Amino acid sequence: MINRAGERIEQLAVLDRIARPVAAKVSAALGRTRLKDLLSGSWLGHPLHPLLTDLPIGAWTSAMLLDLMGGRRAAPAADLLVAAGIAAAVPTAASGISDWSDLGQRDQRVGLVHAAANVIGIGFYTASLIARLGGRRPRGVGLSLVGAAALTAGGLLGGHLVYRRGAGVDHTTFDNGPQDWTRLDVTSELTNDQPVVARAGDVDVMVVKHGERLCGLADRCTHQGGPLHEGELVDGRVRCPWHASEFRLSDGAVLRGPATAPQPTYEVRVEAGALSARAASEGA
Repeated sequence: MINRAGERIEQLAVLDRIARPVAAKVSAALGRTRLKDLLSGSWLGHPLHPLLTDLPIGAWTSAMLLDLMGGRRAAPAADLLVAAGIAAAVPTAASGISDWSDLGQRDQRVGLVHAAANVIGIGFYTASLIARLGGRRPRGVGLSLVGAAALTAGGLLGGHLVYRRGAGVDHTTFDNGPQDWTRLDVTSELTNDQPVVARAGDVDVMVVKHGERLCGLADRCTHQGGPLHEGELVDGRVRCPWHASEFRLSDGAVLRGPATAPQPTYEVRVEAGALSARAASEGA
């Protein structure tokens, strides 16, 4: 039932009327800024949003348990946890919006409904806190329970995005490059800092001659699968043409987000006038 709901939302083209302009404004506001890197989790090597979600969820779940089982003595702690959850929801939502703006059309539709459910949940928790502080505790507890239900619906859609649609995962995870030297079908001569792409086993490899060195990276961007060979090469780095993630040619390290996972690297050599490549061993 949950999967069917997510799949139906994916088909709701009417949501594009909101998703497209909002995503465009978010992208324009964040652009290639340090704030974008911060919200994406590029500095952490892991998407930031799923880590932050534990904070409001943990606070509100603890508050619910205290409300239902803690008695009067637990009331101040429960109220404090509700407030803490609201505060933690702000950076959590900001990181989620940043990630959402980079998704494809169908995923943005699901993400929009996911966000709407969470906003509703936060609204009920805010109303709950106001009621609690105003001495209307039973009403506050009831409002927080409704908020928990809305957040559960939002969480289910978030799970659909990650586990069914692969949003936020490393898009090269299941790419198995050749472990042995494999000849590349490259017909044109390599020109300095001019990428070429060739098939190596089951993966496409971008090969770049950078100075005296031959560099090889998986051509599919770890962030959303963009073709790196179509991107710009500057100062020993390649910029993905889709979302402007930047990777170092020498070792695939992330230099600029929104990507969080490094780009898989390949050893490249010239043998008998032909190019060959193999997956770089760890620590190479």
